[in-house]
Amino acid sequence: MVVEDASRRAARRGSGSPSALRRANTERLVAVLRYRGPSTQASLARATGLSPATVSNLVRMLAEDGQVVTGTTTANGRRAVEVSLAEQHRSVAAGIDVGRRHVRLLLVAEDGEVLAESFEGLPVGHSLQACFALVEELLDRALAEVSLERADLVGAGVGIPGPIDARTGLVGHAALLPEWVGLHVRQALEDHLQLPVTVDNDANLGALAEARWGAHAGVPDLAYVKVASGIGAGLILGGQLHRGHIGITGEIGHLQVSSFGQVCRCGNRGCLETVAAVPTLLAGLEASVGRTPRTSELLQLVQSGDLAALRVLEDAGLVLGQVLGGLCNLLNPAVIVLGGPLMPVGDLLLAAVRRGLERATTPVVAAATTVTLESFGARAEALGAAAVAHAAERVRR
Repeated sequence: MVVEDASRRAARRGSGSPSALRRANTERLVAVLRYRGPSTQASLARATGLSPATVSNLVRMLAEDGQVVTGTTTANGRRAVEVSLAEQHRSVAAGIDVGRRHVRLLLVAEDGEVLAESFEGLPVGHSLQACFALVEELLDRALAEVSLERADLVGAGVGIPGPIDARTGLVGHAALLPEWVGLHVRQALEDHLQLPVTVDNDANLGALAEARWGAHAGVPDLAYVKVASGIGAGLILGGQLHRGHIGITGEIGHLQVSSFGQVCRCGNRGCLETVAAVPTLLAGLEASVGRTPRTSELLQLVQSGDLAALRVLEDAGLVLGQVLGGLCNLLNPAVIVLGGPLMPVGDLLLAAVRRGLERATTPVVAAATTVTLESFGARAEALGAAAVAHAAERVRR
């Protein structure tokens, strides 16, 4: 859809003369390469609506100018010419994932290729100043790795573990980063980095990464569920990210699953997070371990077959599955993707979630819903952040 819109804009600009039409067709072809990455000449002709002869001539011209490079590949059992943008003409964005205890930064081309990656831990309760300074340090480190400067970037996308009010741009009260509540993150980071910045909830960005580049790319109805310190969902409905009335959707961690359960950080009682979020699982192992273990220790215990660890994981999966069954009854997604730090033992969690989902929805809906693990591991949110930065640049373009 984005490429088609860009093509139409280019065509409108190109009306009036042969040279203007050639320029518009060139822009159309380059827009497809930026969005799809390396493509055969035949697929470029189909995507742009241009004739094979026109595409061949444009590719030859762009190759002579050093804007594209060509090579040979195989398509449908036949040799074909593959076309890709030259490195200096690729669009690159920064994708930044800010968590409670980490910052991950990727430099990502528009076709989804990760060019550089930086990661550092942060202490719980870190200050905004410390986080912003670390973001800047990781950005400069990644840029140096690929010999780029900030001016070469089209922008930066940033994901945070909390809701963002679309009316004000402010971080909502349920964020896992209390120091950020009430902050206008986009404006603050734009001032700090001197780059165009787009900000979104981390679960939304995980959903965007899966919908664009994941194993189920192109599925029009998909839910990405991140199980971590909190539990949130990003919803792709009808091929578009669903943001709702004020931009705060997918807060499934605050659905009540127990009327008289523990008080949640949001102020309500018995929320899903109080039963199935990672800190709850760790607290549930205090009696058997003798202290609160780390997430890495929980994973090791599960992999070794520890009965207590397997029990808390299964209990969490069953309750999460029941909530997701309600999501299926309401929205009927084709695919539910699970993500977060528990994914190294995800198959065990997946089995429990599947059982919980089947208990909470009709057999026909359960049978038609794929529940699977994320495609990108810890990179998902940062990849989604880069995707929204690229999308914002296409709008500006």
